[in-house]
Amino acid sequence: MSDLETIAVTIKLFAAYQEAYGVSELERCFPQETPVGAVLEQILTEKPELEPWRPLTRFGVNLQFVAPETPLNDGDEVVLIPPVSGG
Repeated sequence: MSDLETIAVTIKLFAAYQEAYGVSELERCFPQETPVGAVLEQILTEKPELEPWRPLTRFGVNLQFVAPETPLNDGDEVVLIPPVSGG
């Protein structure tokens, strides 16, 4: 196995992220050991208008809140959780 192998993850989008992409989920590939925070970095590169949400976004992997440095595994489901207003 080489260090250059990639993993595939599903990214679930909500609120502003879903509005920016017009879809509820994305499939992306990353190098092994990529931290979940790098998913947000890629999203912000693709959609710079989402930059204001960076400091407010929390991360979920496989239905659990995680820290941005948490490494991803092949097949993980990543959720970017912006603040949501409700009433």
